[in-house]
Amino acid sequence: MSIKIAIVGNPNSGKTTLFNALTGSNQFVGNWPGVTVEKKEGKIKGEKDVVLTDLPGIYSLSPYTPEEVIARNYLLDEKPDAIINIIDGTNIERNLYLTTQILELGIPVVIAVNLMDAVEKKGDKIDIEQLGKTLGCKVVYISALKETGIDELIDTTVEVAKSSTKSELSYKFSESVENSISQAEEALGDKVSDAHRRFFAIKLLEKDEKVLAALGKVDGIDEIINELEVKFEDDVESIIANERYTYITSVLPNFVKKNKKTKKTITEKIDSVVTNRIAALPIFIAVMFLVYYIAVTTVGTWVTDWTNDGLFGDGFHLFGSDVWVPGVPVLVEKLLDALNCVDWLKSLVLDGIVAGVGAVLGFVPQMLVLFLMLGFLESCGYMARVAFIMDRIFRKFGLSGKSFIPMLVGVGCGVPGIMASRTIENDRDRKITIITTTFIPCGAKLPIIALVASALFGGAWWLAPVAYFIGIAAVIVSGIILKKTKLFAGDPSPFVMELPEYHMPTVGNLLRGMWERGWSFIKKAGTVILLSTIFIWAGSCFGMIDGKFGFSLDMDLNNSVLGIIGNAVKVIFKPLGFGNATAVIATVMGLVAKEEVVAVLGILDFAGMTKLAAFAFMIFNLLCAPCFAAMGAIKREMNNPKWFWFAIGYQCLFAYIIALIVYQIVGLFIGEVAFGVGTVVGFVLLAFMLFMLFRPQPKVKKAVNN
Repeated sequence: MSIKIAIVGNPNSGKTTLFNALTGSNQFVGNWPGVTVEKKEGKIKGEKDVVLTDLPGIYSLSPYTPEEVIARNYLLDEKPDAIINIIDGTNIERNLYLTTQILELGIPVVIAVNLMDAVEKKGDKIDIEQLGKTLGCKVVYISALKETGIDELIDTTVEVAKSSTKSELSYKFSESVENSISQAEEALGDKVSDAHRRFFAIKLLEKDEKVLAALGKVDGIDEIINELEVKFEDDVESIIANERYTYITSVLPNFVKKNKKTKKTITEKIDSVVTNRIAALPIFIAVMFLVYYIAVTTVGTWVTDWTNDGLFGDGFHLFGSDVWVPGVPVLVEKLLDALNCVDWLKSLVLDGIVAGVGAVLGFVPQMLVLFLMLGFLESCGYMARVAFIMDRIFRKFGLSGKSFIPMLVGVGCGVPGIMASRTIENDRDRKITIITTTFIPCGAKLPIIALVASALFGGAWWLAPVAYFIGIAAVIVSGIILKKTKLFAGDPSPFVMELPEYHMPTVGNLLRGMWERGWSFIKKAGTVILLSTIFIWAGSCFGMIDGKFGFSLDMDLNNSVLGIIGNAVKVIFKPLGFGNATAVIATVMGLVAKEEVVAVLGILDFAGMTKLAAFAFMIFNLLCAPCFAAMGAIKREMNNPKWFWFAIGYQCLFAYIIALIVYQIVGLFIGEVAFGVGTVVGFVLLAFMLFMLFRPQPKVKKAVNN
């Protein structure tokens, strides 16, 4: 019978790094039943019968966020044999708040004090033996990043799990609070097991809605709560929180010795620059410009050119020698010729599958370089600062820094970015975040940017970072506009986030993260994109021939099924500058998967566009409704058909308006389009957007307790 162990800890405490160190490659990813938050499980290295579950990062076991609900439900319902509670040694007081709640669950606990190297650099000391005695559980020093103390942690946790010895609850609150907890325990009767009695009693006192719903009416609990609130002249939830911090503060000197010297740490020195009120934003802009410059223009472009022209082109010289290696299309064509393949099948494979999928896979190197660099920024601790920096900016426009965290996640893929909005408690802010998260270019949109840059802008390095900041600007503008409506009016939710110590990520973790993101993209190319390219090829070969429906490998695009559909719809996009069948088909297929935009153009060739039209084309495809997978995530998170269609409608309308304004109004000044109806409409829409931006926010009536 396998042993179940759960890892629990605050965000940025090193939880995921520890999970990767313990499991290595023996892990798999899924979703929690009934929800879309990612679930990681794995077998501990060297322990075949030990299953490790990485729970979402949380600050408490109160049901404020879906992550906290998931973690709590797992611990209560699945009843793991042991819990590894990882805490950040550099911020031990804040982390122990969650620890006190975990100890109340009646499950064996092992505390892993992480970042001990950073603690020692600061000159601080943590006595783990005394910490263990104080809290009544085993404590181990570790460095998840350097993988020190890992073996001892495994041995200790497995031993504790096998012994089934629950951690002794060695702390007490003040006498008045403890009396109320005892009364609540008695009121519970046989509704809960003895192991969980204290936990549920405290949650009843805190008026935990989910606990109240699960247990039903508990006689006498309201009287106990009222008595406690009258005595302390405060609400019970605040009373309990204060008791926890009072206890932690009182025992902290027993096992933590702070360095009294005021010498600044490396983290503090770096933060004094990168979070400076004046320098923070320019530094962030410079960093992102550098990331996209390297990923798209230098290293990424060199590898992508080799992939497109060599691997998926005519071929390449092996390591610069005279040995010539034919490309995939050449090898496939020779194989098909050797098999005497019929022309239509040969065309399907070469002009459809190889051309379409190859056009998408050709940009994988750029994406891998981008994922590697973004992974470095996330792992070293800088991206946590970016959320802090953006909170200052977003708050001025009615948004919270919490809204930027899903956007950081969404750079890899929009789906987990949308799911990350669950951490936002305020329903209005959460909906705005869901609607705007996909404005930030995800990995699947990078090929669109790279294609436009290489095809019409001579490989301009600035186009990719500009596209990224257009996404951020779209989020800010949308936040302002939506906050000016009654549906979304109100103050943004507060933003609290731990800022981890800066550290150098391990190469293994960076490569693992890069490969996980890249592999999901490659799998999509082998499934959704493969099927779509076959559909595109078929749609371009079937059509009207001399007034009759038929098939031809030389079918004129305008007479094909795709051409007929594209020509019927192109009038909608003509004011945006790309009103031709190819661009329209690419845009529509992009709703299936954004990579399809490149796949379509890889099969049907890039239609002639001016630079301005191509820029408008790029903007529309970056800002309009995301792929089907992301739409599904939006539908699940909104949990309401009306809100789902509102989100999709807003994204498409916003993208259309911005692309129209760019093409028509900018074109008016640079001379690429003549003044006409489209320009007039553009001016009207621009005026409307300006009105919404500067319109006063509606006043929201606040409930007043009498």
